Amino acid sequence: MTSPPQSNETILDLRGLRCPQPVLRAKKALRNVPVGGTLVMECTDPLTVIDVPHFVNQTGHALSAQTRDGGLYIFKIVKQR
Repeated sequence: MTSPPQSNETILDLRGLRCPQPVLRAKKALRNVPVGGTLVMECTDPLTVIDVPHFVNQTGHALSAQTRDGGLYIFKIVKQR
């Protein structure tokens, strides 16, 4: 169960999408997130636990949370620039 979004959070429902789609869609969604805002990714692809941290490191953003709820992987990315 996910918590309600905070005012500075953008939720991106990526359930059912396989690699590389979650990261590609996150990259596009981050364009509309203000600096300091958070993008919450909700994914079902187990490979996102590898892909998302690499994506965050390569783009200079911050991974503030990474959790798992059954088959749902949730990532919170804070836009840095």
